[in-house]
Amino acid sequence: MTDPSAFIAGLPKAELHVHHVGSASPRIVAELASRHPDSTVPSDPDALVDFFTFTDFAHFIDVYLAVVDLIRTPEDVRLLTFEVARDMARQNIRYAELTVTPFSSTSRGIDDHAFMDAIEDARKAAETELGVVLRWIFDIPGEAGLRSAEETARLAVDLRPEGLVGFGLGGPEIGVPRPQFKPYFDRAIAAGLHSVPHAGETTGPETVWDALRELRAERIGHGTSSVQDPELLAYLAEHRIPLEVCPTSNIATRAVADLDEHPIKAMVSAGVLVTVNSDDPPMFGTDLNKEYGVAARLLGLDERGIADLAKNGVDASFLDPAAKKRLAEEIDTYTTQWLAR
Repeated sequence: MTDPSAFIAGLPKAELHVHHVGSASPRIVAELASRHPDSTVPSDPDALVDFFTFTDFAHFIDVYLAVVDLIRTPEDVRLLTFEVARDMARQNIRYAELTVTPFSSTSRGIDDHAFMDAIEDARKAAETELGVVLRWIFDIPGEAGLRSAEETARLAVDLRPEGLVGFGLGGPEIGVPRPQFKPYFDRAIAAGLHSVPHAGETTGPETVWDALRELRAERIGHGTSSVQDPELLAYLAEHRIPLEVCPTSNIATRAVADLDEHPIKAMVSAGVLVTVNSDDPPMFGTDLNKEYGVAARLLGLDERGIADLAKNGVDASFLDPAAKKRLAEEIDTYTTQWLAR
């Protein structure tokens, strides 16, 4: 198969590692920037291309937080959420677990109940109008410390919105050790939420071990450095703990030096359940369809191999078994029809 892009474009997909604010496309960011002209973010979509060119992970965080600062009202939250779903629908994403950082909004003055109402209203509209099923993973912005962890846990447990399924941890890893967040993950897990922290993106495999042992991770966000530890890879494979792999993101943030050196092939070879995701797609000049194309090239996949990768995303999701079965069958039907053309 020389060019899988047409097959991938129509393939039904699930996405498990994609950030709420980080999914704001240039048209969404431009609209938000025009609403708030005092921002440092340009309102010209063309100028955003340069704005979204990162020198390193720390610079990426700075730019990300500048976009976060554009989300100032419940109406901004609702606009962002629904328009992200619209972009997902164009890619045939049927289901997404969107990583949301409510602390970034509530700490800037948005009422917590109004925030929940805004994302839930957008979620319901996205399912009805666009056919995209959204679920939330509330994540702690690690750079904001334990105050943000306490607030995120409170919002997740005490104000739990209907669409919330998981509890995560994002932001920088260097200087932000995972074990300090254990009490907050314990609280979220006790409330029935799934544990899905980022780990091993810009630090070594010990961070992934901490996420597994201290935070009881059920999936690992990125986990790029896991390949440095054969024992860790074997553990992930044996326990069927999926990795949420985001190839282009890893290059953009300099977590991986070169795409051809990306460890996804070593992960798959070790028997790890790998899912492909876009992370912060417009900021990295990508989308989920492009990430599937990258993975297909790196792994040497044909159409059935790409379809199996899509089914990994379904398998690793927090959908109920019946919904998993339906989406997996939709992927199989599409693939069979494509190959029979």
